[in-house]
Amino acid sequence: MAQQLLLLLPAPSRAFSKPLPSSPPPTLSSLSRRHRVSVSAAARRDLLRCGMKRSGLVVELEIAKDKEPQSRRANGIFWILLLNFSVYVADHLFQIRQIKALYLYHACPTWYQFVTSTFCHANWNHLSSNLFFVYIFGKLVEEDEGNFALWMSYILTGAGANLISWLVLPTSSVSLGASGAVFGLFTISVLVKMSWDWRKILEVLILGQFVVEKVMEAARATTITGQSFQVNNIAHVSGALIGAALVFLVSRIPFSSNDGSPKTTKETNK
Repeated sequence: MAQQLLLLLPAPSRAFSKPLPSSPPPTLSSLSRRHRVSVSAAARRDLLRCGMKRSGLVVELEIAKDKEPQSRRANGIFWILLLNFSVYVADHLFQIRQIKALYLYHACPTWYQFVTSTFCHANWNHLSSNLFFVYIFGKLVEEDEGNFALWMSYILTGAGANLISWLVLPTSSVSLGASGAVFGLFTISVLVKMSWDWRKILEVLILGQFVVEKVMEAARATTITGQSFQVNNIAHVSGALIGAALVFLVSRIPFSSNDGSPKTTKETNK
């Protein structure tokens, strides 16, 4: 006879007596909240990327800014100073005889002596005083007009002053020194920045009389007449006039714009 087995199981607890509540369906507000969270996180990532890119851009701009003054830094004036100093050392310290051939001998001049004599000096006081003013005014010309303009201004004003001195002074004279170039560079540096502002005019008058006085006092032995050292005032005046003529001539040259249309002549009085 078959036996029927009864399996007794414990009654379910009260915790499971009720059906488990199902999670409510997502509402529109919860979806928008989640969307805002995800958008804000994405925005943070984008801002972070932009910040990294911007920081890199800032670094590049700073590097470019640091490099920009170097490209505009005045270098030609230091080569002129070095050349003057080297010629003086070779002439007076090492006493190289070939340097004497660079002086301008009025009795029988050679064409290159009109230029080379501007880099020669008779003594240390003559050299130091001239190089001081060459540095001051030459640096201004180079910063405003460039390296090429500096060299052309120095050579043309110095050689032109020597040429006029050779035409005027006696044949027994020997000219050397950069005083003519000093006055030429001074005139050019003033005229390229000249304006009708009364403050600029007052500044030029004060600076001009100071320069003329100091150069006239310090420029010794620019010309040797016989056995005596004399100041070549003709070279000073000639250098200043040639500098003014150069500025006038350059201001008459028309400059073309980038689009090929002719521009008006360059104005030096701004």
